[in-house]
Amino acid sequence: MREGDDSDAIYQAAWSAIREGLRRDCGARLFNHWLKPIAFVSASDDGAVVSLSLPSQFMADWVGAHYADRIRLAWRSAVPAVRDIRIETVAADEALGVYSAAAEPVAAAAPVPVDAGFDPRLSFDRFVVGDENRVACNAALALAQGALAPTPLFIHSPTGQGKTHLLHAIGHVHRQRQPSATVLFMSAEKFMVDFVAAMRDRDTLGFKQRLRSADLLMIDDIQFIAGKGSTQEEFLHTLNELMHSGKQVVITADRSPQALDGMEGRIQSRLASGLVVDIKPAGSALRLAILRAKLAMMPGAAIPDEVLALVAARVQSSVRELEGALNRLSAYATLNERPVDLAFAQEVLGELLSASARRVTIDDIQKAVSAHYGMRQAEMLSARRARAVARPRQIAMYLAKRLTPRSLPEIGRRFGGRDHTTVIYAVKTIEKMRAEDADMDADLRTLIRQLGG
Repeated sequence: MREGDDSDAIYQAAWSAIREGLRRDCGARLFNHWLKPIAFVSASDDGAVVSLSLPSQFMADWVGAHYADRIRLAWRSAVPAVRDIRIETVAADEALGVYSAAAEPVAAAAPVPVDAGFDPRLSFDRFVVGDENRVACNAALALAQGALAPTPLFIHSPTGQGKTHLLHAIGHVHRQRQPSATVLFMSAEKFMVDFVAAMRDRDTLGFKQRLRSADLLMIDDIQFIAGKGSTQEEFLHTLNELMHSGKQVVITADRSPQALDGMEGRIQSRLASGLVVDIKPAGSALRLAILRAKLAMMPGAAIPDEVLALVAARVQSSVRELEGALNRLSAYATLNERPVDLAFAQEVLGELLSASARRVTIDDIQKAVSAHYGMRQAEMLSARRARAVARPRQIAMYLAKRLTPRSLPEIGRRFGGRDHTTVIYAVKTIEKMRAEDADMDADLRTLIRQLGG
């Protein structure tokens, strides 16, 4: 049906017209980000299937999910012989280094020097991928390798699921790809502290220039600036300036932009307008894969698979806590010169395993502590500072930090809108009292046992 170059010219001309229609219908910003990189490759011998290409698998998946039907209809309208389209990538898996199988580590380029400022342990090849985090990992790697147009990349998940790991991994790859680029990575809390110090020292211009000179700016846990008016204003100006200059920005938080309580609407809108991806809590298969990958990097550690399976099944709150349990098992085995078996694991991780046997909520903790100390749950949220109320409130905050994956700001909000520093003080106070007061330790053991079922 096709006749060589003449037919190819027809399809090329049709694609040019289709691209203009997409630009007009979708708007310049969305078109430039996702659709402009699409290239016409070829049509099948009978002209019924058109092959298009994109520079990364992540982009191909996104366009396929959101615009394949629209592009297919446009082709059918322009060239009636076309019945379907195929969206391909240019050696996408090899270029991005992403394994398609679940729970496989992601391959990355050779590591950058340690003095680059990023933890050498937190690289893409040590990030274990599963269905829960694959999109976020692919997006992070695509950005690091320059396959995403400048846009805020917003990664959100509960605490301890790998957001910070991805930021360090992005830094490694970006630094290797562009050694002379300026890369800044900081927590939102440091952003706030540095900004306040700059205002105090009357050096806000220097602060602005340092951040806005970045080619890549990464800020971790942006929820910490919620409610901080002047800090939010400066963050918004920085974000806008970098985006207008075509620079890359990566932001993480413990929830989606729309759910950031206390965050100015303009910031929520700006973050939501970029690429928003989430990391879901790791399922049992991914948790087990993470433990096996972690164990493989611990020379001399011998932990049988049945113990790993027990830990993966019972420790569900966060990947960070999962790795902590493995480190504890290995350390105790070495210090006690004992082999690790199920009995040893139950002995060493007993409290952690029982507390993680079911998902404990802050509401569960407040109810249990209130009942234990004979007070109303509403008093946990009140402004009362009487010892009979303040001490149980501190205990409940301590247990919320210990037994749930909730962040410090979120715990504070659940206790009457208190600041995260109040939660930190409560945790440190109860930890100290527990070490010195046998009655306090007994009370906490009873509550943990009750909450852990």
